[in-house]
Amino acid sequence: MATVAFIGLGNMGGPMARNLAKAGHVVRGFDVAAANIATAGAVACTSAADAAAGADIVVTMLPAGPHVQKVYGEVMPAAKAGTLLIDCSTIDVETARRVAADAAARGLEMLDAPVSGGTTGAEAGTLTFMVGGSEAGFARAQPYLAQMGKTIVHAGGAGNGQAAKICNNMILGISMIAVAEGFSLAAKLGLDAQKLFDISSKSSGQCWSMTNYCPVPGPVPTSPANRDYKPGFTADMMLKDLKLSQNAAQAVGQATPMGAAAQSLYALMASAGLGAKDFSGIINMLQGKS
Repeated sequence: MATVAFIGLGNMGGPMARNLAKAGHVVRGFDVAAANIATAGAVACTSAADAAAGADIVVTMLPAGPHVQKVYGEVMPAAKAGTLLIDCSTIDVETARRVAADAAARGLEMLDAPVSGGTTGAEAGTLTFMVGGSEAGFARAQPYLAQMGKTIVHAGGAGNGQAAKICNNMILGISMIAVAEGFSLAAKLGLDAQKLFDISSKSSGQCWSMTNYCPVPGPVPTSPANRDYKPGFTADMMLKDLKLSQNAAQAVGQATPMGAAAQSLYALMASAGLGAKDFSGIINMLQGKS
């Protein structure tokens, strides 16, 4: 068993840390909210550097690139030789590669390993990890990631995990809007939502946003639509990821008009005060509902 420093114990990081603790690892936790440390089953530490001192592995789950850069600026000087650094945050590719280069300069192995699966996947230990970094680092990390997730994919070198995440979530954001528009039009045309689901889920319109996360109540009992859009993944988080995708697209000169349109629509949802709802709740905005 290993000593794991886990920094960032919120809605995603807390359950992930608990799963590592359940697997028998000693988890040293740090979070700005002290209450989060107790719920994660971790030994409370006074700072990110304190958590990292003596740890075999450091795992982070943080809000954005500046937080990742700041935390690893504290962690790296405190980490012992050979410590493996795994950042599970979703951030911009450029920052991920810059922090990985800083780690390499100190002789430390670092992976970017953003996740998909939301809070439900974090609790159940069924997350998907998209991992960027060296083959050797990936091999070292795989047993620990397997204790928090079900699908673990090596996407290539440093930053490629983030690239995979933002491309995947751009597809997700676009497809959810398409599904929401289809079901909204069906309602106006007098077509029952269940009937459309029964047809389209087995036809060319089939996609994950429909069959796993249908934005109308009824067809998929586990979807947030049946819980007043209580989030598994908030509209604010989707907007964050779409902004990352559009910044990356601009940086490399790739046209993503549908991604840009999706960003604009989720920005409208957030500005309407609905950013804390599940992202599938965009169907209410499209239907003119509050």
